[in-house]
Amino acid sequence: MIDETDKKILTILQGNARISNADIARSVGKAPSAVLERVRRLERRGIVTGYEARINPKAVGKSLTAFTFVRTEEAVGSTDAGALLGTFPEVMEVHHTAGQDCYLVKVRVEDTEALGALLKRFGAIPQVRDTRTTIVLTTVKETASMNLGTTLGEAPPVAPAPPQAPTETE
Repeated sequence: MIDETDKKILTILQGNARISNADIARSVGKAPSAVLERVRRLERRGIVTGYEARINPKAVGKSLTAFTFVRTEEAVGSTDAGALLGTFPEVMEVHHTAGQDCYLVKVRVEDTEALGALLKRFGAIPQVRDTRTTIVLTTVKETASMNLGTTLGEAPPVAPAPPQAPTETE
């Protein structure tokens, strides 16, 4: 299990993976060498699985995000089709799901024409029987960060006040 210090370190790393050990150490009240050892231990245990740059999809021409439900004909518990879906470079996530559909796939492509071509490639996978796609109009929130229940001085978000009806004097 991880302790409160590990949770704080993980929360800090999720916010900025390029932060120095010295800066993390100041935030959690530990020596930089102790923080480095904790981070290495978290990596060895598979809790920290990697570090990556987050890229603005629109800046690199991938302005269309879509989610595709994929229904397959494969043995219960098999994820062979999912593994094949995951080989397409446009595919960001593949989730094996319970229910009528077998997979939920998140994709990023240039436009609807590119999406149509990708769906044809999905259909070429022998196990794929059907797809249903939803195109994203606006992304309200997207994050890979998980809430670990730590408090690092951040205030919780405040919901906006509902609009007020005009009064008779307005």
